[in-house]
Formats: sequence, C-alpha cells, structure tokens
Amino acid sequence: MRKNKIKVITLATLLFTSFTTATAVSVDKNGSVTGEGGESYNPLQTAIPSLSIAPDAVGGGMGDVGAATAPDYNSQHWNPAKYALSQSRGGVGLSYTPWLRKIVDDIDLVYLAGFYKPTDRTAIGASFRYFNMGKINLTGERDASGNPQDLGVAQPYEMAFDASFSMLLSEYWSAGVALRFIYSDLFNGMNDEDDYSKAKAFGADIAFAYRKPVQINEHESTVGFGVAITNIGNKVSYDKDASQQFIPTNFRIGGSFEYAFDDFNRLGFALDLNKLLVPTPYGSRSNYETDEEYQEAKRKYEECSSIGGIFRSLGDAPGGFKEELKEFNISMGLEYSYNRKFMVRGGYFNESADKGNRKYFSVGAGFHLMIFELNAAYLISIAQTNPLDRTLRFSLGFDLGGIKTLFGSNEAETSED
Repeated sequence: MRKNKIKVITLATLLFTSFTTATAVSVDKNGSVTGEGGESYNPLQTAIPSLSIAPDAVGGGMGDVGAATAPDYNSQHWNPAKYALSQSRGGVGLSYTPWLRKIVDDIDLVYLAGFYKPTDRTAIGASFRYFNMGKINLTGERDASGNPQDLGVAQPYEMAFDASFSMLLSEYWSAGVALRFIYSDLFNGMNDEDDYSKAKAFGADIAFAYRKPVQINEHESTVGFGVAITNIGNKVSYDKDASQQFIPTNFRIGGSFEYAFDDFNRLGFALDLNKLLVPTPYGSRSNYETDEEYQEAKRKYEECSSIGGIFRSLGDAPGGFKEELKEFNISMGLEYSYNRKFMVRGGYFNESADKGNRKYFSVGAGFHLMIFELNAAYLISIAQTNPLDRTLRFSLGFDLGGIKTLFGSNEAETSED
C-alpha cells in the first residue's frame, strides 16, 4: 500500500498542476500548493478534472461560455435544458482538442455529442467524452544512492458517457436532467500487484434554460438565461477506498443577448459564472496553531460526503466571504454572425490567482452550411507560463434538420420535373 500511495500522489500532483495552475508551484501529499517564492495558494481540488474541460470550439472560442448561449449539439456539456429550446429537430457533433501542447504532444480530448427532438416540447441528448493523458513515467521514494525508484510507465485515461432528457415548461422556459457514468484509470498499463483501483462514479445534472425573442428596431433579437449544476455524484478512490476524492461538481449560471442589426448581421454577448461545489482543502500543518486543529480539519474534509460537500463549499473558505468570491470563475464572449452562416468569436476567461490563475483570451470562427458546421477556437494566455497557452479546439457538427430539408427539397424538385 505504501508504494501505491506514492504512485497516487505522484500522478495526482502531475495532473493537478496541469489543470489548475498557470504558475510554477509545488504540491505536497496533502494538497498544499506553494509558489516559487513560498507564497501559499488554496485552489479547489478534484479527481477527474477533465470533466471540467470545455470540449467544443463554439463555447471555447467565446471564453468558455455556454450556460445561456443558443442551443447546439454540444449543449450536453454546458446546459442540457437548452436542447428543448432548439429550433432544429436534432444534431450530432464531434470535437477534438489537443491538450497542453506546450508541455507534451500525446494528450488530447475527444467529445461526441448529439440530440434529437421526438416532439416539439421534448428532447433527448447523449455524449461521450474520452480524455487520453498520454504516457507518464512514475517514480517513488529515492534509494540509498539518491536515485528515485522507477515504478513504471502508466497510460492514464478518463472517460464519461451520459444521457439527458429536457422538456419545455412554457413557451420560453425549459428544464433538463442528465445522468452520467464516469470512469478513470490512472494506472492503465501498469502490470504489478499494487492495491490500486480504477475510479468509478455516477453523476447527475440539473439544468434550466430560458430563451425569448424580443423586437428591437423591427428586428428580432434574443435574450437568454441558463443555470446548471453538473456532476452531482459520489466520491471516487484510486486506492481501494483508503482515501477518497470529490469529482468536479460545478455550478454554472449565465445570461446572453443577441442583437439583430438587420436580417443578416447579428452580434451576441454571453457571460457565465462558474463555481466548483467542493470543499476547500484543509491545507498543510503550518496553517494551524496546533496539531489537534490540523487533524480535526483533515478528518472533517476526508469524512465529508459528496452532497455535504456541496453545501459546505458555499461557506468554508478560510479567508471568509472575500475568498469565497475568488472561487467564482468569470467567462465572457462575443459572437458576430452573418446570415447565420459565417461566425467570428472572441472571449475572455478569468480565474483568481489564488485558485489557479487561469487567465486567457480566446478567438474562434465557424462556417455553417445547410447540413454541417465547422468551428475552430484558439486560446491565448495572458498569465505567465500557462501550459494552456495556444490550445486549439475543433468541432464538426451535422444538423439533422438540414439533412431532412435537403432531401425534402430534392424530392420537391423531382416531382416538379
């Protein structure tokens, strides 16, 4: 078990620093994060962080927004309630993201999502996410000569499959739920007898969306609102329940406004707030006056249930309300579209320096034809040494309604001939 714990700590540290920080830090076995100059950070920590990655190039090109933007085939990640508000009968999309290309060249995310509306008031959706983490050389304690122990090479990966159902509550309001199976194998490829385990979890989403057309200057603009709590699920373990970790339960709320200049030119704005609904880590021994206080804080954190962690996360920041506000990430984006066929996007994402310091701009573009849509996005970091800098996203989508219209028009032309 000792060797297994070393491996868990080693791999978890690599993944944690890659996902949550844009500065050079060190992470100890208790999760305490320290900067180059000895400054202390207090970011929220979860297992399976890939669930929080924005998978598509539409939201990715607008600073990672999606709570209240127009429904599309990738709404399953952002807010599944939006599917019921879609004007299309259905759609399917495939997204690909090469991840952390400034550091390695073998980490990527593949995301397949789609939906179908069997009636005008209801919609069903599904998605599959696969996150390949490449190869990681694991090392353990140093031997008598000072050389780290070679524990082998792991090829970790994470995946999730989910399905959703959404329906209209009124003409402009909709609600949706999703159920998700989550699987993570951090030691894939390791052939030893260590007592490690694969992490498995079931998660659920609860979401609401609002979208209403408004007349401005004789043209139809649109206002939107959305709220979603995602990944409400059990804690996971990589060491046969010797220790457990929270999955990234997230609260997302946002609004959008799309202004129509005329029949062809439109400009949309969207703003999202995100907060992880997981407890703040207990940190290191140096943060407490006595060892008893430290042990008590550690016990409460480790024994906290996933549902209890949601409520605890609303007011457990050591710095009080001021630090609690730092746990909200802000993302905002703009989209200009011409005739809904050509789109140009830009956005900004901001995270407190104490909670991860992810700060970046994003740009993107898209083309929409009758049947398919192609989108691309590019991330530009403004935080020093951010490993996410120059991240690309690509999305290809197919509109089932467009396919039906195409074949319908062909049939009409044939009958006329």
